Amino acid sequence: MNGEKAMQVIREAIPCLTDRLEAPKGLPLEKQVDMFRKMCLAREFDTKVRTLWMEGAIYGLAHSYVGAEAIAVGACAALEDGDLITSTHRGHGHTLAKGADIKAMMAELHGKYEGLNRGKGGSMHIADVDIGMLGATGIVGSGMPIALGSALSAKVLNNGKVTVCFHGDGGTNQGVWHESINMAAAWDLPAIFLIENNQYAIATEIGWVAKETNLYKRAIGYGIEGVQIDGFDIFKVYKAVKAAAAKARSGGGPTLIEARFVRLLGHFVADDQWYRDMEKAELFWMVEPIVRMKDYFIKNGLLKAEEVDQIQAEAIAEIADAIHYAQNMCSEPPESILYDDIYANGEIIV
Repeated sequence: MNGEKAMQVIREAIPCLTDRLEAPKGLPLEKQVDMFRKMCLAREFDTKVRTLWMEGAIYGLAHSYVGAEAIAVGACAALEDGDLITSTHRGHGHTLAKGADIKAMMAELHGKYEGLNRGKGGSMHIADVDIGMLGATGIVGSGMPIALGSALSAKVLNNGKVTVCFHGDGGTNQGVWHESINMAAAWDLPAIFLIENNQYAIATEIGWVAKETNLYKRAIGYGIEGVQIDGFDIFKVYKAVKAAAAKARSGGGPTLIEARFVRLLGHFVADDQWYRDMEKAELFWMVEPIVRMKDYFIKNGLLKAEEVDQIQAEAIAEIADAIHYAQNMCSEPPESILYDDIYANGEIIV
């Protein structure tokens, strides 16, 4: 496929695709570099998780966030420390971007006692409430009411906190999706509903189940603002979330953001993607977020190529260290904690 045809395919899937990255005015280079570093960490984390799952080293199913790193990192970089997020079954990138300890994350996926949730959450239910990551959820769309409750509490307490609800295009046809947005809109709650529209719900293309595939337009029905952005552009994500958070904090209510991109890998780590045109799917590696940010740094003279390579090398080493920690320095959860954490107050029913 020639270059012109390839870009036509890409733009048909991502009509809001930006031609080049452009950092928001006033965003320090130091923060831009940190955002790139976190994207590299998230990429390497999930790249290794796929291998670890294939080897039987980690428990449960795992879903890769490869290619979506700009959304989690860009959004979380735009938030304040006290803000909160809810996640999906594909939550590693969100957890890392919010600031979770990477070693504890890797230990959690290995089912170890030293994990974020003492080995009980694993990949699909990982959480770190202390940093405002309220948890990944295995049921499609089930993060919506959690985010709604979080935003409601912020309004009642008047604490200025904003909640971002990350969810996929597959969740937008769930009843709870509509109910949550409607309530948040009616009560002007400080919530941001961020659709990670990777255009596939498992093996179902969004166009098979929605006549209008520009999902941000659904905001009109709830009387709130809806925006569509290039989900491969970290700065577009940052700016959209920054603006939505400022509006929410000032009492302006929720925003629906559709971050449009294309899933680079399968639905889960062993998905053979029989349902996709793989020639077309491979094209999107040309515009994925890490490639684009590397190009941005080098072409604008902000970093040298070797400096960019060093950041990536350090991310690879950090994830390798986390794997070593999980596999060689952590312990299995003791039987004595089996019934712990069932209830918030520690009570159990035997």
